[in-house]
Amino acid sequence: MTSLSDASLSARSVSFGALFTPKLVTILREGYGLADLKADAFAGLTVAIVALPLSMAIAIASGAAPVQGLYTAIVAGFLISALGGSRFQIGGPAGAFIVLVAATVQRHGMDGLFLATIISGVLMMIAGLLRLGTYIKFIPFPVTVGFTAGIAVIIAASQIKDLFGLTLSGHEPGEFLPKLRALAGAIDTINPVALAIAVLTVGIIVVFRIYRPTWPGFLIAVAVAAALTWLFGLPVETIGSRFGELPRTLPWPTLPPLSLEKVQAVLPDAFAFALLGAIESLLSAVVADGMTGRRHRSNCELVAQGVANIASGLFGGICATGTIARTATNVRAGARGPVSGMLHALFVLLMLVFAAPLASMIPLAALAGILIVVAWNMAEKHALMSLLRSSWGDAIVLLVTLLLTIFRDLTEGILVGFGLGTLLFLHRMSEAIRIEGGTPLASEDKADTANGQRKPYDVSLATNPDILVYRIAGAFFFGAAATVGAALDGIVGRPKLLVLDFADVPLLDSTAAHAIEAAVAKARHNGVRVVLTGTSHAVRRVLWASGVHPPDVRFKRSVEDVLASSANAH
Repeated sequence: MTSLSDASLSARSVSFGALFTPKLVTILREGYGLADLKADAFAGLTVAIVALPLSMAIAIASGAAPVQGLYTAIVAGFLISALGGSRFQIGGPAGAFIVLVAATVQRHGMDGLFLATIISGVLMMIAGLLRLGTYIKFIPFPVTVGFTAGIAVIIAASQIKDLFGLTLSGHEPGEFLPKLRALAGAIDTINPVALAIAVLTVGIIVVFRIYRPTWPGFLIAVAVAAALTWLFGLPVETIGSRFGELPRTLPWPTLPPLSLEKVQAVLPDAFAFALLGAIESLLSAVVADGMTGRRHRSNCELVAQGVANIASGLFGGICATGTIARTATNVRAGARGPVSGMLHALFVLLMLVFAAPLASMIPLAALAGILIVVAWNMAEKHALMSLLRSSWGDAIVLLVTLLLTIFRDLTEGILVGFGLGTLLFLHRMSEAIRIEGGTPLASEDKADTANGQRKPYDVSLATNPDILVYRIAGAFFFGAAATVGAALDGIVGRPKLLVLDFADVPLLDSTAAHAIEAAVAKARHNGVRVVLTGTSHAVRRVLWASGVHPPDVRFKRSVEDVLASSANAH
């Protein structure tokens, strides 16, 4: 029988250099051939086609020029893949940053944005070198879902103006409620043609996602909208009419104006960029791990994100991070390693050089339609409903984080949500100790005579290749979820039956349940049956609310019952 606490022992003895070796070096050591290069080239081109319109749309929504989004995808995207700790991470401008970047541009101008991006890169490098990436995993699942949904709402609100082709009498406010009031006041300026273009864009994307999911729906939708605008001379605002023709080369790296006062002014924004960038990049890396069965190195990834953001600021780009949708596209397209991400950046550069004049004809309403789809995908509807049903505590943490993100500030939402999640955990510990009749969170040593009726050691627990038993002991909450998830992902071989024993787990929260759900999904994908044993009523209720229930898993009273049933079956 294997104890999950043993899984982290080997990590402690790993050398500093090994922990910060880029995955690019790893795949080259493993052997990288022509077939791998071809697969990565195809995946990189696929991702570049998706990234081109998205990068421009995100930059425009952030208050920057569309070409700055492309600079970010090229410079930061290349460095994140070349230096990062994830095999499949795709970096670039992300929708999650729209709110923060737009607010920074309003307060400090474009030079302030560049400086904040560079400082955030330094902060992320320091965090990675200090090995703080591990602690990012301690953020509770309800907090992650809450701030992501809040960002999705703000992104959708930021696109209303271009979506409906509204004309405002003054500057569009950045705050949520004043923005809605200003947009409502301009309701009589709706441009029906712009709205039709936006609806057409969304419709094309949805249709291709349903019937041709492997086709580049974003690019096709933008191309159709641009062609219609050019052919019929439609009265809608385009990239060219607002920003002029895009430059066709990368700028020389330039350090923005630097002074102590300016650094102090942008430092809060830089901290917010670094915090969100770290969270988003590691979430994206975890998604790639779940899709491929590989494990990323979080601290190496943070260092790469830091270098990439420093370079992005020097080249006139905006802040960058790992992007979940583009990373998932990279995996599905058959990527073999980081070379696909590097090639994706080079393909975007080639598109900038040869297709910049064509981009000027893209209607802004089409880009608004793309971001509406992005916002819809960001709001994890299934996870939202699951958390709202799971317990009052998780629902409160989720809603507080969501509302603070929308109406106050993203950083405030994360910090308050994390604080509430910690208090909720402490409350659950006290409740668990009372409900379980004094079961301690950490079991003490016992004499052989104190263990009740002892049974002989069953050698099949350790030697039967078809059955793998994992025993989880102690409080299983958001702080331990990453460790348990890593141990389950590290299962060697392909057993027919995986038994997870919860007999010594006094409490379990939604983040831990989410980790178990991911492990069960991976096991089922590999044809492995999963049985959970020893679950208390409280633990089983949280698991059930998070989607861990029959027929995906079976519940048994004890490990011995499972082994007896398996023996009788044979």
